[in-house]
Amino acid sequence: MQRRRKSTRYLAASAILCAISVILLALGALIEVLDLSMAALASLAVVFAVIEMKGKYPYLIYAVTSVLALLLLPVKTPALIYALFAGYYPIVKARCEGHLKKPLAWLVKLIVFGVGLFVAVFLSLRFFLPSETVAAWHYWLLLIGMPVFVLYDVALTRLITVYYARWRRRFVFFRDE
Repeated sequence: MQRRRKSTRYLAASAILCAISVILLALGALIEVLDLSMAALASLAVVFAVIEMKGKYPYLIYAVTSVLALLLLPVKTPALIYALFAGYYPIVKARCEGHLKKPLAWLVKLIVFGVGLFVAVFLSLRFFLPSETVAAWHYWLLLIGMPVFVLYDVALTRLITVYYARWRRRFVFFRDE
């Protein structure tokens, strides 16, 4: 009975986190300047799930949010950024930092980011942007992406540290009775 209650709580929390993530991505679609920021902000739901719920829930939140965003958003850029990098990156980060030594973890994270960014740029150029919109900034994005990614990773690590130090004790919802 206790396990069933915990599973129900986690499923309800996952649904709420998915809804919040899709709303954030929709804001990024409405205000196109915020597409990267909102994708990064929406990925915090997965960070929360990795820390508090573990198991299948982070994967479910990532998958459901990606599918809903790709289906519902009028502008697909935030959904693509989320689906091809930001959404699953907290899971990759947790796995790399938990199982690999620091230099190897950084190498894997940089490779995962590079592949995700390349696929996102390729898909947006090929399918989502009209040919007259194609500009050189897409190629610059690939070049400046790595330093920005390193800043994102460091900021995410610091945010997770603050969460553990100050905020985690306030989430009684996830503690076992």
